[in-house]
Amino acid sequence: MSTRTFRITVRGVFDSLGADQRAELLDRAAEHDVLRAAFTPEGHLSYDLAARPAFTFRFSDSGDEEEDILEATERAETAAKAWLGERGYGYKNLRSSAEDLSQAPLGKRRKREAARRNA
Repeated sequence: MSTRTFRITVRGVFDSLGADQRAELLDRAAEHDVLRAAFTPEGHLSYDLAARPAFTFRFSDSGDEEEDILEATERAETAAKAWLGERGYGYKNLRSSAEDLSQAPLGKRRKREAARRNA
C-alpha cells in the first residue's frame, strides 16, 4: 500500500481587524504573498490585504487510505483556526477543499514518463 499525498486549501475572510492587526498583516505581506505560496505540512498563509480581506492557507498531509483525506482536512482547518486565534485575528466564511494527488489527472509529461516505465 502506498502513501497518498493530500493538498488541503482552507479559505476565509479576515473579520473585524483592528488598526494594529491590519498594520501588522500589511507589514508582513511580503512573506505571505501568493507568489510564494506552497503546500506545506505546517501550512502556508497567503493574502493580499490591500486588494481584499481574503486569505488562503495551503497544507500538505498524507494518509494510507482514501478516507484519510477527511481527517487531514480537519487537521488543516484546526491548524488554520489555531493560527488565526493565537494572533487574535477574526475570520468568517471558512471553507476547505482537498485533493488526493494519487487521483489527480496526469499531465502530458507525466503520462509519457508513466508509459515509459510500463513499457
